[in-house]
Amino acid sequence: MKVLLDTNVVLDVLLKRPSFYQNSFEIFRLIDQERIDGCITASAITDIFYIAKKETKDAEMVYQAIEKLTDIFSIIPVSKNTIANALVIRWKDFEDAVQFMAAKENGIAYIITRNKNDFESPEIPCIEPLDFIVHFNENK
Repeated sequence: MKVLLDTNVVLDVLLKRPSFYQNSFEIFRLIDQERIDGCITASAITDIFYIAKKETKDAEMVYQAIEKLTDIFSIIPVSKNTIANALVIRWKDFEDAVQFMAAKENGIAYIITRNKNDFESPEIPCIEPLDFIVHFNENK
C-alpha cells in the first residue's frame, strides 16, 4: 500500500515535536519495515529542508536527515502536469493541491496528515497518523 506523508508528519519526526512525534514515528517504522510504501513529494522535500533548517539552525543535521529520508521514502516527482492540475482545482492552499495531485498521479492509497481539512477531495482518503495506525493494525 502506497501512502503519501504530508510535510507536517515528516517534520513531527525530524523536529521531535512532543505532541505528535510518537504517532508520526510509528508511520516511519512501518515504512522502514517495508510494511507500507511511504512516499514524499519532491516539492515537500525542499519545504522540509527549509523549515527544519530554520527551526534547528543546523544545516548539516538537516542534510543528513534528508539523505535518510531519501533512503526510506519513495520521492514522487512534481511535473508541469502536476502543477497545471493543482492550479485547476483552485484550493486555498496551493501546496496541498500540489501534494494531492502528485498523490493522485501516483496511485497513492492514503494521504497521512495532521491537517485533513486542507485536502478538499474525497478521491484519496486523508487520515491522521494515529487513525492510520489503528486502521492498518485492524486490516493486517
